Amino acid sequence: MKIVVIGGTGLIGSKTVERLRKKGHEVIAASPNSGVNTITGEGLAEALAGTQVVIDLANSPSFEDKAVLEFFETSGRNLAAAEAKAGVHHHVALSIVGTERLPDSGYMRAKMAQERLIKASGIPYTIVHSTQFFEFLGGIAQSAVVGDVIRLPAVSFQPIASDDVADVMADVALAPPLNGTIDIAGPERERFNEFVARFLKGTKDPRKVVADPHAKYFGTELEDGSLVPAGKARIGAIRFEEWLPRASLQRH
Repeated sequence: MKIVVIGGTGLIGSKTVERLRKKGHEVIAASPNSGVNTITGEGLAEALAGTQVVIDLANSPSFEDKAVLEFFETSGRNLAAAEAKAGVHHHVALSIVGTERLPDSGYMRAKMAQERLIKASGIPYTIVHSTQFFEFLGGIAQSAVVGDVIRLPAVSFQPIASDDVADVMADVALAPPLNGTIDIAGPERERFNEFVARFLKGTKDPRKVVADPHAKYFGTELEDGSLVPAGKARIGAIRFEEWLPRASLQRH
């Protein structure tokens, strides 16, 4: 099968490409650097010729409200048009658990706009809603610094390893379209502030994490269930304590 992975050189994309190639599929890791640009449309028709499955893992280079909405709407429209012309059988997209529950976040509104375009395209699809990745815990901590402490809400949090996400994306790409969504999450649910504190301790970062119910995430305040699956979810296999030593080795 020929599969095109949009954003195929990123964190999840590169791992998904590797998994699918190992299974014997023809996989194109598409990105602007490889001459495939979903914003301008450059290279899309050529890349999608003869393609059965497209996996969309592209992300906006800007998180500013207007820019991120324009990115996902433009990319989504261009992809849908190119896929229709190429006769693509299955569109797979990675989105975020809780998008519909966080309308005050410009980024989440943009992801919802992306999902609406996918559903309206007429192309069979599967949308994977994932919780946050372990790999982004450091960035979350940095973005939450206020003065000399890190302020985060004590809401439920269930992050997942990127390897588990890539496993799911590869599995979904090879399965029939659901014309619906699935949720995926990590194996441990804990308070957001406590999980980030574990990450800092594990990386020997001395900064203190303070629980703050008004601390914002992607520009919005959170309720307890905002960041975790509301119902049934596929649960990743890699626990945080297993992941942390591997991540440290990769960093060094």
